[in-house]
Parts: sequence; C-alpha cells; structure tokens
Amino acid sequence: MTVLVRDLRPDVPADPEGFALARRLALPYVLFTPESVRHVIARIHPAAHYRALVAEEDGEVIGTAQVSIAHESTEPGQGYVNVYVRPDRTGRGAGRLLLETGEAHLASVGATHAYSWVLDAPGNRAFAERRGYAEGRTAHFLRRDLTTGDLPALPATPPGMEVRTAADFADDPRPLFELDAETSSDEPSAVPMSYSDYEAWIEENWEHPLLDRELTTVCVADGRPVAFTVARTDGATRYMTGMTGTARSHRGLGLAKLVKTHSLHRARAAGLTDAYTGNDKTNGPMLAVNKWLGYETCATEVQHVRRLG
Repeated sequence: MTVLVRDLRPDVPADPEGFALARRLALPYVLFTPESVRHVIARIHPAAHYRALVAEEDGEVIGTAQVSIAHESTEPGQGYVNVYVRPDRTGRGAGRLLLETGEAHLASVGATHAYSWVLDAPGNRAFAERRGYAEGRTAHFLRRDLTTGDLPALPATPPGMEVRTAADFADDPRPLFELDAETSSDEPSAVPMSYSDYEAWIEENWEHPLLDRELTTVCVADGRPVAFTVARTDGATRYMTGMTGTARSHRGLGLAKLVKTHSLHRARAAGLTDAYTGNDKTNGPMLAVNKWLGYETCATEVQHVRRLG
C-alpha cells in the first residue's frame, strides 16, 4: 500500500481519533485525546505556523507529526518537528515522509533549525542520525502506579502559606499565568522561551480540554501563587503533571514537593490509576522529588537538532 502524508482534518472524526490512537501507541506516557488534538489546531497562536500532519495507509492513520515555530523563543528561527509512527506500522516510510514534509514547512516559514524529540532506542536514534540530526538534551518519562503502595504523607505547609487549586483562580487566572511565565523561562531547554501573551496562554493552556483545575495544585503566600503543578487527565484513568514551578523568591522551601504530593493524593482519591510526569535529565532536584513520590523511569527521549537549508 502507498503511504500518503497530509494535514489532519479536524472536522473528520477519524483523523483526530487516529492521531490520538497513534500517539498513545507510540508514546503512552503523554496524554492525547481527539478533543485535545482539535483544540491545539483551533487555538494555537498563528505565529506558530502550526501543522498537524498524518501519514495514512489504506485509509488508516499510521503516523503523526506536530510541526511549529517556537514563536515565543528569545532566539528567532527555532522550529519543532516531532514525528511518531505506530509501533505496529513501522518500516513503511511514514516517518521519513512526515519528517521531510515537516522540515519543508519549517523552512518555508523562516526556521533555521529543526528540533525533534526521539525515543532513546537504537532504531529511532539511527533514523535521526541518518537524516543529519545531532543529539542534544535528554529527558525521562516517569510513571507511578496509583493502585498500589502508599503515597508519602503530605508535607507540612510552611507558616503563612496555603495549598489551593487552579479552580480557585477561575475568575482571574492571571496570577497563575505570571507564575507560569516566570518559572517556564527558567526551565531547562535547548530553546530559551519568554512568555508574555496572556490571551494566548488563556486560549492554549487555561482552556485546554485536558487541564484538570481541581488537581492542578497551587501554593499561595500572601494571596499570591508562589508554586504550582499543572495536572492533566484523559477523562478516564490517566493523570499527568506537565509543568511544576516555584517562584524564584520562594525556592528552597520544598514547595514543589508540597504541591506535587497534594496533587497526587487528590488524583488517587479521584480514582485515577496511572500517573505520569516528565523530567529533564539535568534537573536533579525534581528527579529527587519524583523518586520520593514513587515515580519510576519508564522511557527516555533525546532531543535532536538539525540546521535547515
């Protein structure tokens, strides 16, 4: 059968469903649903020049790619092309076609570099290297089974602080945006970022269909958020924390451990069974927190980069 690469059609149910299924099979540690796939296409900032690509064989989605410009990067010209093919549909050329299509799109909108996350497996790494990509940062996926074992006890909340949820900020989420912007700029990354567009944050993040505001946990001091962990759920059994951060003025107080522990306890109480998170390999303090919480590494990815043109 011939493999074709094209843009995902959000109004055709089989496309978002096929995209989400392919991603879950190839990358089960990250949450995707048809609703989240459609949300990104509809809400992402136009400056990202975002395209969701699918590789199709005999009417079936067998591979996917997300392609975009890192438009909030402090270094212009940085782009992403993340390709994943269903493990049971490899060897058909889908990955190559998706990558070539994605690179061509990035070059057409002014990107000078293409960054791509690659699973740390011999075949995946060899695929990237054959196409001129050089390896860079390493990140781990971690999993915690919420159906077995006791969770650590809740740490003591420091005097003058309280633990709340994102739902408490429903009327005015701007303080959460400001904390997210500050902490994200300090996150280990090959592409430095600076977030300043509040309306885009509302569109893309605050209104994301997988965001669970009751499980997204916030530590507040003097009425101001100073630490948080963002929780997403798939509407079934899986839970994932995608970002945890502490304001520079309050680091070293154990607040990341505090909010992550509270969120994990609430996730178990809500009946969720599988908890996932991710860690840059160099972020030792957060790796230690996750190990203390009972997370174990379940997969590793290596970011690769290629200069375009």
